[in-house]
Amino acid sequence: MANEIPAEFLDLFQKKAFAQLATIMPDGQPQVTPVWCDFDGTHIRIGSARGRVKDQNMRRDPRVTLTLQDPDNPYRYLEVRGKVVDIQEKGAAEHIDLLTMKYLGLDKFPYNRPGEVRVMYKIQPVHCSGIK
Repeated sequence: MANEIPAEFLDLFQKKAFAQLATIMPDGQPQVTPVWCDFDGTHIRIGSARGRVKDQNMRRDPRVTLTLQDPDNPYRYLEVRGKVVDIQEKGAAEHIDLLTMKYLGLDKFPYNRPGEVRVMYKIQPVHCSGIK
């Protein structure tokens, strides 16, 4: 599959499917974190906080891989290899609130820490594959 999300997997972004985000540590080791995500029609969007390990890794090396497993059928999944093409703080708090509604059914993200700065990352798919 090419560099766009195949239509038969777009529903995974509407479900409460957690993505497993793999980033690259400075020593080349993979680092994997479960994350909330959505798709804006062009980019996969995820959030985090400035200074976290995945934040540092994506700023240093924009190559990432995500897998999304269908919560209704664990044998169905999508793998997306991609590149972080945008990192921004503007709109990140609103984005995490949007994801909070999707994943928790709450209006506001309840886990902010004092002084934490939210960040949103846009990932451009480079290669997609999966099992329907």
